[in-house]
Amino acid sequence: MNQFVIREHEIEPLPGLPGVPPVGEVILWQGRPSSALVARHFLKIRWITGYFLVLGGWAVLAGFNDGQAAGGILFSVAVLTALAGVLIGMIELFAWAVEKTTLYTITTERIVMRFGVAISMTLNLPFRQIDGVALAHFGEKAGKIAIALQPEQRLSWLIQWPHVRGFRFSRPEPSLICLPDAEKVANILAAAIGQYRAARSEQPRIVINEATGRAMPPSVVAAE
Repeated sequence: MNQFVIREHEIEPLPGLPGVPPVGEVILWQGRPSSALVARHFLKIRWITGYFLVLGGWAVLAGFNDGQAAGGILFSVAVLTALAGVLIGMIELFAWAVEKTTLYTITTERIVMRFGVAISMTLNLPFRQIDGVALAHFGEKAGKIAIALQPEQRLSWLIQWPHVRGFRFSRPEPSLICLPDAEKVANILAAAIGQYRAARSEQPRIVINEATGRAMPPSVVAAE
């Protein structure tokens, strides 16, 4: 799979693509992860904020129970607040960097993922290498799309992070993470894969969602 990974994209003929698309290949969609969703759902900023709030409350209660002066209690709370501010600021900065350095592209032939906060690279995923995709919702419209590759295709989980499905170390699944319009993107991708396979006499896979009893789009299954 190394031949599909390109490490430099400073000079792009088209944004998000490592080269000019072949004749007949059309860009269907381009987008980025939302920094707010990255911070909230991927980096768990709400949990971290809640943790520091609990620590602050504990420091106040413990200070009163131990008979500490009000100044000492306020100092402890101020230290915790400063630590929380630094950590939350770093999380927000990283989430912003993920959004600004990432560009996902779906064409009629492939998925292209350009990403990398520290080391920039582009991952090229032709539809012929894709075994299936899974959509996981964060809310009504937001979510992520995981891409399962055929068994012979191998990628590094660490290189792909955070654009990878969690805890799939043996068979990493590249993922379009934290999309504000994930369901719309999944429908576009399903239609593109279906048309690609139909044009090559391949039948698109339709999976019945047992929870609702309705058919999901071709090649799209519900993720846990």
